[in-house]
Amino acid sequence: MSIPDFLVVGHVAKDLDASGWQLGGTVAYAATQARRLGLTAAVVTRASDDVDLTSFLPGIRVHCIPSETTTTFENRYDARRRVQRVWAQAPSIRPEDVPQELRGARIVLLGPLLSEVTPDMAGLFIGSLVGCCLQGWLRHVGSDGLVRKRAWPDGASLRGVNVAFLSEDDMEDDEPALERWQREAEIVVITCGRGGATVWTEGKPRRIAAFPHAEVDPTGAGDVFAAAFLVAFDETHDIAAAARFADAAAGLSVEGAGTSKAPTREQVKTMLTEHQEIVLA
Repeated sequence: MSIPDFLVVGHVAKDLDASGWQLGGTVAYAATQARRLGLTAAVVTRASDDVDLTSFLPGIRVHCIPSETTTTFENRYDARRRVQRVWAQAPSIRPEDVPQELRGARIVLLGPLLSEVTPDMAGLFIGSLVGCCLQGWLRHVGSDGLVRKRAWPDGASLRGVNVAFLSEDDMEDDEPALERWQREAEIVVITCGRGGATVWTEGKPRRIAAFPHAEVDPTGAGDVFAAAFLVAFDETHDIAAAARFADAAAGLSVEGAGTSKAPTREQVKTMLTEHQEIVLA
C-alpha cells in the first residue's frame, strides 16, 4: 500500500448527544480535515467492532486495533466551558501497534484523548512533520467519571515534536510547562476559541484574532486547527500563513455539528480573501 500524506494516532470516541452519538476524537476531526484539504489520510486507533469506521471516515485508511470497548464521552457546555464525562475507555495504543508502512507519512499528528498515546511515540516518525495535541496528556478521569485537568506528566518529553497544540483552557497559566514545551518543540500553539490563537516560536508569542463565524458546535475546532496548520506549514514553511489558514479552517468548522463542517481548501481560501485584515502579528 502507498504511504499516506497525513497520519493521526489516537482513540476515536463516541460523543453522546440527545439523539444518540456521533464519532469524535482528534483522530476523526483531524483526518477528515486533512482529507477535505486534498491529502491522503490514515488513522491508527482502537475501537470495538460495533463501530463501522469505514463508513464514518470515508476515503480514510483505517488501522483499527481490536478492543472490547470504544472510548465514550458525554459532552456538555456550561457558560461556554465544556464539561465531559467518560462512560467507557479503550486500552492504550502502543508503538508496536503502528504499522511500519504508516510510519513514513509526511505529516503525523498524535491526538490522544486520555493519555492512550505517549509523547515519546513521536520518535517513530523519522523525517516526518510531527504535531501533537497536548490536551489528552493534561486531563484524567475521576472516580465519578468526570474529566479533570492535571499537570504535565513527570518525565514526559516533546522531543521529536515539531508543533504542539493546546487550548487556553488546558493551559491555565502553567508557565513552567509552557517554557518546557517551548524548549522541546519548535512551535507551540495555544488556541483561544473566539479569542483566536497565540503562536509561540523562538520564545516569543504572536497573536491572531479569530475569523468571524456563526457557532453551532465548537467540538473538534482545535483538532481542525491542528490539522490545517500542519498541512499549511508543510506546504509553505511559513508560520504566519499556516496560522491564518488554520484559524480560518477552525472558524468554518464550528458552523455545523461533528465533522460535517470541516472545510474544503476552497472554502478556507475564500475566508482568507474576505478577511485579509486578520493576520498573525
